[in-house]
Amino acid sequence: MLKSFICNNAFAISTTLSHFSFPYPFSHKFLTTTTTSHSFTVSYLINNFNFSSELALKASKQVHFNTPNKADSVINFFTTHGFTDTDIQKIVKREPWLLSCDTHKRVLPKFQFLLSKGASPSDIVGIAVGNPRFMKTSLKNRVIPLYNLVNQFICSDQKTLASIISCPSLLCSDFVDSNIKLLVENGVCNSSIFRILRSRPSIIFCSPRELAESVEELKKLGLNPSMSFFGDALLAKRGISESKWNEKIDTFKKWGWSEETILEAIRRQPKCMLSSNDKINRVMEFWVNELGWDSSYLVKGPGIFGYGLEKRV
Repeated sequence: MLKSFICNNAFAISTTLSHFSFPYPFSHKFLTTTTTSHSFTVSYLINNFNFSSELALKASKQVHFNTPNKADSVINFFTTHGFTDTDIQKIVKREPWLLSCDTHKRVLPKFQFLLSKGASPSDIVGIAVGNPRFMKTSLKNRVIPLYNLVNQFICSDQKTLASIISCPSLLCSDFVDSNIKLLVENGVCNSSIFRILRSRPSIIFCSPRELAESVEELKKLGLNPSMSFFGDALLAKRGISESKWNEKIDTFKKWGWSEETILEAIRRQPKCMLSSNDKINRVMEFWVNELGWDSSYLVKGPGIFGYGLEKRV
């Protein structure tokens, strides 16, 4: 009897439910539309940008469309702004969401801002291709504040743009502002920050904790953050791995330098640590073995390790 009751009520429930339409998210229409959309997007990415099937499927999670109209208009936008097919392919592979965005609202204002600072159309292409993420970040809350912060130390739109062109991530890095603040709070002078921003700004794209550790390590070596060479020291410290740093210490020791001698050389010219082991050996070989100098003489002018022997000697 119980079995009969369950069966009869199951039939009644089934009959009742058949008269109701389920909400949109579970409808057959939704599933069909979504599947079609993803399928079209995947095909579009494969056919127009040479995406692999795997990459196209992954990208279709960020962007999907049923017709080529929007994506084609985005491609046309970039083409009219001087981007080549190869350029467009590169930025779409890194930021596929661009194919469905309103370029005149999301992208064009950023281009116009850079143009107002003196950038050329080709400069803008280089920046966008170098780091397409810049087109995703907020102009008002990110791009303009970061530009102004960098320009505060470089004091020249032309030179600020040059730094951005060489390292487009300056306009969208998550750590630039906090790391510059950290350097200022540690007494690093403006000329050192200028040198970092002009020569290798990527060293401040690390987490503030990592940068603080490098600053403390240099302080322990006796380097004063307020001195103008501290920027070069930070470039050297952050520019090579710990193992490479230690290898160069060992190379100098091989030529008779003590740890104190090496520290003196670093204090005089921190960039000597950016010379390759081969370069250090060739310079020492020339001055010590060929000319008969004592290697300790070179600590007075460690900048010599950055010179080209053939041109300078």
